[in-house]
Amino acid sequence: MQMSFPWARVGPTPVVSPTLRGWRHAIGLLATCLVLSFGGAQSLAQAQGLPDFTVLVENVGGSVVNIRTTERNRAVRGNGAPEMDEDMLEFFKRFGVPIPGQQNPRRNPQQPPPALPDSEPQQRGVGSGFILNADGYVMTNAHVVEGAEEVFVTLTDKRELKARVIGTDKRTDVAVVKIDATGLQAVRVGDVSRLKVGEWVIAIGSPFGLENTVTAGIVSAKARDTGDFLPFIQTDVAINPGNSGGPLINMRGEVVGINSQIYSRSGSFIGISFAIPIDEAIRVADQLRASGRVIRGRIGVQIDQVTKDVAESIGLGKPSGALVRSVEAGGPADRAGVEAGDIITKFDGRTIDKAGDLPRIVGSAKPGTKATLEVFRRGASKELNVTVVELEAERTNRLQPAERNAPKLPAVISLLGLAVSDLNDAQKSELKVKNGVRVEAIEGAAAKAGIREGDIVLSLDKTEITSVKQFEAAINKLDKPKSVTLLVKRGEWVNYIVIRPPR
Repeated sequence: MQMSFPWARVGPTPVVSPTLRGWRHAIGLLATCLVLSFGGAQSLAQAQGLPDFTVLVENVGGSVVNIRTTERNRAVRGNGAPEMDEDMLEFFKRFGVPIPGQQNPRRNPQQPPPALPDSEPQQRGVGSGFILNADGYVMTNAHVVEGAEEVFVTLTDKRELKARVIGTDKRTDVAVVKIDATGLQAVRVGDVSRLKVGEWVIAIGSPFGLENTVTAGIVSAKARDTGDFLPFIQTDVAINPGNSGGPLINMRGEVVGINSQIYSRSGSFIGISFAIPIDEAIRVADQLRASGRVIRGRIGVQIDQVTKDVAESIGLGKPSGALVRSVEAGGPADRAGVEAGDIITKFDGRTIDKAGDLPRIVGSAKPGTKATLEVFRRGASKELNVTVVELEAERTNRLQPAERNAPKLPAVISLLGLAVSDLNDAQKSELKVKNGVRVEAIEGAAAKAGIREGDIVLSLDKTEITSVKQFEAAINKLDKPKSVTLLVKRGEWVNYIVIRPPR
């Protein structure tokens, strides 16, 4: 009786003699030898479906440079070592190289450490870069050359040339330096929009000062929102200190990004790295080469993400747009009529899917541009006209404490678990609000939701709050089992807080 198994063909199984099996084995070994002899490792890699990077590295490697920076000695560490870049310290530690100026263990510990002469340049750090054009413009990261006294670029032919910094942009971490050389091998710039998640990419750079090091991996994600002005490319390519500023290269030999950051708890690679998209970097580099700085637009708002709970509770539908947490007094958005608590859904016809889209879109607008803002406010959309102004140097936002002189009233706790008091005109002026009530006491659902004493309640669901009486009336009209959304001001920031009644 013939028996069949799930992994076998249905029907009779051919009988194979031991001799025939031996011949088949021999033929298989001969075929493998032929592959290794005539096709080499490349043919074997292709036969196994693995990418081969050898030709790619040969074609692109000549465009990648090592960047070394120095600074004048200005301070010494407690152990007598000069103040040094963390990348270089890591390099010295890993390879057992004595740290310059390190305290001699035989020296009397009570003796003050010797200071090195100010005129002597000290090694500061190492990084990577790549040649933009044959005339000697090189792109790297801003943090690689920031604060450097001197910058040196080492080419693959071992020539080391002194470079001058053309410009840096800290917001995108892009820098351009220039060396006096011609006829250099420039990179080819790729199209980031064609880059796909799962695509193979390689990085060439100088991790820990080890020049011309190649690592490979895949694109893990695109448009990873980790910065104000950049949607990063996430990869699993091994990137370590010293790789910063080097190119991320696709299988067509085109640069698609600048290796810039890693996610790490140890300071070394653990599987997640980020690259600046090359199209964004080129736009910055063009401005740096033209004027030495980058000009961006702004409208004067502080924003945050719109959560799913908030979007559903205010009738927005899906969590999209940018939540305005504060508006700069007298700024473009303020003059246009934007209010804290608005959701900006479009800028000049371009949809704002997430909060990070707004600074990038506004930043790319030229100062003086007149644009239309679409905002979602209290259940309805409206259009506002705004004029973009130039983004100045980064400023530190100062959070003001909540109004301390508001009158304390008996804590009559409402159904939401909070008691509120009216604001007088002086308090409204100091708090920069038109209306609202101050939270005097909290408990239960309100406390669990995160409301604090001193918060200012500006609206309840889609109703603007003008007084305690009106606030209580609005609460009494609520559908008790449903969640309630409050627009709350704390210091100079506003946010939506969803209170879920106890079940």
